[in-house]
Amino acid sequence: MLGKGRWTRWLLLIVMASSCIGCDQYTKHVARLQLDGQPARSYCADTVRLVYAENPGAFLGLGGQLSPQVRWFLLVFVNSLVALAIAGALFWQTKMGAIPAIACTLLLCGAVGNLIDRVRFDGLVIDFLNLGVGSLRTGIFNVADVAITCGALLLILPRLGSGGDKPHPA
Repeated sequence: MLGKGRWTRWLLLIVMASSCIGCDQYTKHVARLQLDGQPARSYCADTVRLVYAENPGAFLGLGGQLSPQVRWFLLVFVNSLVALAIAGALFWQTKMGAIPAIACTLLLCGAVGNLIDRVRFDGLVIDFLNLGVGSLRTGIFNVADVAITCGALLLILPRLGSGGDKPHPA
């Protein structure tokens, strides 16, 4: 359990969620004000680029070519159901360990951050971060995407490490 008591757990998760969603929404707001219609800005010998993009799809634009109705169903309705399921797991699974609780909170924060954009901006998500060296670069992403990635890694990595020591059945 995260923290010594149920209230401590909830307080920590609420602070984490509000900070994460707040940071996501604030950085997207600044990106719209400072980067929209401007050329990309490069920092740290072009390792970090700030470039405004409106993403109609999911991760790396996946599904962006689908009709607006199908995109809305998948990226708003289905993602809302997944977010509700994660919130339910956080609420009802009182014996959830600290790492899974943090991972689920990060997943929920990322989902909510991007859902806010999709509702506000007619199905689009604001992206603005790009990392890389030379021609080896990431796609353009945002803080919500970082939260989702970190949450997924926190859920997956412990399982990968524990599976290697078990004997395999013959």
